[in-house]
Amino acid sequence: SFTSSANFRNLYYENLSVGVYLLGKYGQKKIREIQEREAAEYIAQARRQYHFESNQRTCNMTVLSMLPTLRDALMHQLNSESLTSLLKNRPANKLEIWEDLKIISFTRSIVAVYSTCMLVVLLRVQLNIIGGYIYLDNAALCKNGTTPLAPPEVQQQYLSSIQHLLGDGLTELITIVKQAVHKVFGSISLKHTLSLLELEQKVKDIREVVEHKDSDQIASHSPLCHYLMPDEENPLATQACGLTERDIATIKLLNETRDMLESPDFSTVLSTCLNRGFSRLLDNMAEFFRPTEKDLSQNGSVNSLSSVSLPLAKIIPIINGQIHSVCSETPSHFVQDLLMMEQVKDFAANVYEAFSTPQQLEK
Repeated sequence: SFTSSANFRNLYYENLSVGVYLLGKYGQKKIREIQEREAAEYIAQARRQYHFESNQRTCNMTVLSMLPTLRDALMHQLNSESLTSLLKNRPANKLEIWEDLKIISFTRSIVAVYSTCMLVVLLRVQLNIIGGYIYLDNAALCKNGTTPLAPPEVQQQYLSSIQHLLGDGLTELITIVKQAVHKVFGSISLKHTLSLLELEQKVKDIREVVEHKDSDQIASHSPLCHYLMPDEENPLATQACGLTERDIATIKLLNETRDMLESPDFSTVLSTCLNRGFSRLLDNMAEFFRPTEKDLSQNGSVNSLSSVSLPLAKIIPIINGQIHSVCSETPSHFVQDLLMMEQVKDFAANVYEAFSTPQQLEK
C-alpha cells in the first residue's frame, strides 16, 4: 500500500508538472499575443498620428494658398482704390465719395476678418473629414474589391464646395456686413474723433448686428453657417434619378460636413477664432493711436487706449489697408494666430478622430 501510494503521488506530481508546463506555455502564448496586439495597435496609432499631423500641415498650406484668392475677391467687390483715385482729382462730389469710402473701408476689413476665420475653420473640418476617410482607405480596410470611401474624384468634387465661401457666400456676407457698417457708422461725421476703445465698441456693435440670431434659428447653430455652405448642399441632391456612385458619396460627405458645421463645438471654435481675429485687427490699429511726445509731456500717465483720438477721416485709410495684413499669404501674425490656436487644433483632432475610426464605416 505504501508503494501504491508513492506511485500515485509520483503520477500526481508528473501530471501536475505537465499541467504547469502546458499552462506556462499557454500563458506565454497569451502574453505574446497580447504584446503583438499592443505593438500592432501602437504602430497603427503612430501611423494615424503621423497622418493626422501631416494633414494639419496640409490644412495650413491650403489656407495660405487660398488667401490671395479671397483677398482679390474682396478687393474686386469692395474696390476702395477706385474711390481714392477719384479723390485725388478733387471732384465736386468729394464728400459723397468720402462717405462711400468710409462704408467700403470698414466693410472690407471686417469681412476680411470674418472670411479668413471661416476659411481656417471650414478647411479644418473638410480636410480632417476627408483625411479620416483617406486614412481608412490606406489602412486597407476596404480590401476585397470594396469601393474606397473617398476615391480621388470624390475628394475633388467634395473639396470644390469651398468655392461657395469664396463666391456666393462671400457676396452675401459683404451685403450683411455693409448694412451693419451703415447702421453703426452711417451717421458719424468724418470730423468726429474716436479713441481706440470707442473704435473697438463700434466693431462690437457691427458684430452684434451680423451675428444676431433670428428667433427661428436653432440656438446651437452659428448664424454664419449659411455663408460657409449653400442651404441645399448640392444641386445633384434634387435629382432623384441619375445620381452616380460618386455623386452619392460626395453628397454623404457634404451632409456630414453640414452636421459638423451645425454642431455647438463648431460654433464655439468659430466664435473663439473671430474674437481672436478682431482682437488682432484692433492690435494692428493700435500703433496708429500711440500718444505723441506732446501728449506724454502734458499727461505723464496717459492711457493711449482712451486718450488718443483720431478723426474718422484719418481712421479710414488705416482700416482700409488692414486687408493686406489679414489676408496675407506670407504667414502674418493675424493668420499665424488663427492656425496655431489650441481650440482649433483640438477641434481638428476631434473631427479626424471621428472620421478615421473603423466604426465610421458602419454609419
